[in-house]
Amino acid sequence: MAIVETGATLHEAHRDNHTHRDVNGGWLRPAVFGAMDGLVSNLALMTGVAGGAVGHQTLVLTGLAGLAAGAFSMAAGEYTSVASQRELVQAELDVERRELRRHPQDEEAELAALYTARGVEPPLAREVARQLSADPEQALEIHAREELGVDPRDLPSPLVAAVSSFGSFALGALLPVLPYLLGATSLWPALLLAMIGLFACGAVVARVTARTWWFSGLRQLALGGAAAGVTYALGSFFGTAVG
Repeated sequence: MAIVETGATLHEAHRDNHTHRDVNGGWLRPAVFGAMDGLVSNLALMTGVAGGAVGHQTLVLTGLAGLAAGAFSMAAGEYTSVASQRELVQAELDVERRELRRHPQDEEAELAALYTARGVEPPLAREVARQLSADPEQALEIHAREELGVDPRDLPSPLVAAVSSFGSFALGALLPVLPYLLGATSLWPALLLAMIGLFACGAVVARVTARTWWFSGLRQLALGGAAAGVTYALGSFFGTAVG
């Protein structure tokens, strides 16, 4: 009895802990990439312009222009990229759908051969393929997963990718501009807020990807700080040269 209870407990624990997060959704990658890109690119843009010793108004306008241009560019790029990928997958699914309709026996044999190659006994592989092929939509889903590596019911949305990218880029790009909008007159408050934002973004990403939060935060801080330092030096050099 104790063994049964232990087995049931282990099974319950396994069931409760064996759930996975959605890794195919179309929002995470553009959101993370957009926030990082917005923060780093606008920070680098503003530090580069600040290195050229421009006026306060010019610096603020540069930051706002970088925010708007980058957000729209990211959204358009993500929408086009994801839409193109989705259309390509849909075209390949149409090919597979036609083959299932025209040559169902060949497709069933193909599926059985695939399972056999993976170690399933041939008679059992043929029976599994026969049962799975009884429903055309299920057969399409199985073939798509096995041959294309995609789930026809879980394709990424171009609109979700575009909106996520736009919003996250705008939020990230706003951080270096925000101190100026609140009355700051020097670059240091913007740098401080941007550095905090870089570390926080890295730490948040670590919670999603199961990486160490401090390592991910420091990595983003180092990359963003390096970009800002290089562009500030370039801005100072070219500003002096032009002046």
